[in-house]
Amino acid sequence: MKTKIIAVALIAVSAGVFAYTRTHNTPIPSDLRDAVADSAIDALKAGGGDQDIKVPEPEIKPFYVETGFRRGSGNKGYVAGLDPSAGVPSNPVKWVTITGGKFAMGTDSGENGFEDAKPIHEVSVETFYMSKTAVTVEQYAECVIKGGCTEPATGDYCNWGVTGRQLHPVNCVDWDQASKYAKFKGGRLPSESEWEYAATSGGKNQKYPWGNDEPTCDKAVMYGNGGFGCGKNSTMPVCSKTAGNTAQGLCDMAGNVWQWVQDKYQDSYKGAPVDGSAFEAAGSGRVVRGGSFRSNGAGNLRADYRGYVDPGHRYENFGFRLVRSSR
Repeated sequence: MKTKIIAVALIAVSAGVFAYTRTHNTPIPSDLRDAVADSAIDALKAGGGDQDIKVPEPEIKPFYVETGFRRGSGNKGYVAGLDPSAGVPSNPVKWVTITGGKFAMGTDSGENGFEDAKPIHEVSVETFYMSKTAVTVEQYAECVIKGGCTEPATGDYCNWGVTGRQLHPVNCVDWDQASKYAKFKGGRLPSESEWEYAATSGGKNQKYPWGNDEPTCDKAVMYGNGGFGCGKNSTMPVCSKTAGNTAQGLCDMAGNVWQWVQDKYQDSYKGAPVDGSAFEAAGSGRVVRGGSFRSNGAGNLRADYRGYVDPGHRYENFGFRLVRSSR
């Protein structure tokens, strides 16, 4: 059942108990529920049946082993003797032009979980640039090394400091960390309307970045092939599923990691901006979009599906991408 939640995890280590706060009386959607449950996952409800999930232990190394970065080294984050170019990612942020236009945002679907994506309303979006991929571990590391960002959380499914994950999306970052990195790169987080416009290949009448065909592991990093991340039990390197790209070439607008956007969550689109800007009205939750490597339902991966959480949480299936204005 797909509903929107604000999740607060209270971890009782001895009992392994998690308590949840949510705003609906319906079951928490598996993707966001599992984000709260973290390493205490025992099973994932999929297709009406229970499946046993084996949770692998990631190989985690201190980040300086991967990058030469040493905390508190007294030299602006660099190990003595290393050139500052050590902080430059091998695959820097690439920008894709998203030509502006008008589109019908939202849905008139009567399906559970889409009640807050109404009413359908026309939005005018100006041309903007969006990062081709979600921000990667090595891209985010540049900001950490140069002192502009704090380190992500670590642990099960977190990519920070894990061998071979430099080109995976950075995850386990909260909304403020995402926003600070965006400013570091001269950009910002996308508004909901910009995100949905881009995720539908420029405002087309379609459910997914690639069209209306149901998501599969050919197109998205999702639950499939017997496990999270299409059986890999992790995220995948960005742009691993190019068959799921938008017409403009954006990767992973469905799956891999949920993406923080600028907007504060409201339970409907009543009063929402129609000029492409973010909804910054009252409310504490921040919106996430796109689904993740844990998503086991097509609905969570739809371009019009809205999730929201407390902006201070650092969940393993949350990441982000960037936009910047064309002016």
